[in-house]
Amino acid sequence: MIEQQKLKGPELPLVPVKGQWHELLLGVVGSGQQQVMPGALLQAGPSRCSSLQAPITLLSGHEGEVHCCKFLPNGSTLASADSTLILVWNVYGVCDNYATSKGHSGAVMELHYNTDGSVLFSVSRDKTAAVWDSETDKRVKRLKGHTSFVTSCYPARRGPQLVCTGSEDEIVKLWDIRKKAAIQTFQNTYWELAVTFSDTSDQIISGGIDSIKVWHLRQNQLTYTMRSHGDSVTGLRLSSEGSHLLSNAMDNTNVWPFAPKERCVKIFPGNLHNFEKNLQKQNSGWDPASRRMLYKLPGHYRSISERAFHPKKPIILSASGDKRLYMGGIQ
Repeated sequence: MIEQQKLKGPELPLVPVKGQWHELLLGVVGSGQQQVMPGALLQAGPSRCSSLQAPITLLSGHEGEVHCCKFLPNGSTLASADSTLILVWNVYGVCDNYATSKGHSGAVMELHYNTDGSVLFSVSRDKTAAVWDSETDKRVKRLKGHTSFVTSCYPARRGPQLVCTGSEDEIVKLWDIRKKAAIQTFQNTYWELAVTFSDTSDQIISGGIDSIKVWHLRQNQLTYTMRSHGDSVTGLRLSSEGSHLLSNAMDNTNVWPFAPKERCVKIFPGNLHNFEKNLQKQNSGWDPASRRMLYKLPGHYRSISERAFHPKKPIILSASGDKRLYMGGIQ
């Protein structure tokens, strides 16, 4: 078998790393007020912006494509998932993989912690969702009911411990983890690829092949539809205050709907889905006010499946089909 040729990027320190955050460079004779002797050691680069051991941390250990990743709400650990396994890592220090959870028989497509971080939710191509105790890393419940691949899940921010799931069986389901079966079911006409809750958890927002739809839980019906994208919607995220919704789609744009009058208020072009056409979440970074792309981080040599921001520090995490995760500080 011919080994795949990998594109080399700039040489950057990877964990484990000994030494300081700043690179040490050989000094040259300066032209400013302060003269530097040739051969002197200088500190270079911006001031340290996170508590990571190195500017860029490579997490390797997955045996298959990494489909998703999430930080624990307190930021001390993170979880990532591949074809069947969920790996749990320390964020600081040497970033060791200290736990491995197995409970799915198919690829794990999405992970989410609940608000206090005590529970981890996962969905898989084995047509099930699972509930995990984040302290013991053991599965405590398996949610069955979908008849095809489950592609997305999201827990309620407040109130009873509810979780919604979307599937390629064209159905959105609402679950109360204290009960065995789904407590509500919403039928669509196309695959559901992304789901989330409204801020008050009285609505489920779903995205798929055709559009973004909002389902009212009390009325048990479709409330309205938002048509802004020209291709399948693969990612949905509600803003922290609950007033805006960020959507990602295979038409390579990101949109902020959910405004009072004109729902589509901003478009962020440039987030590319390559030929793999996987269920990519948001991967690049934009300034919401100016709609300008602030950064686009290299490193992976295959499609990036998901990125996650640290809840407390300026740290970004990315997962990819190259079986790797990269974690690094951002300004």
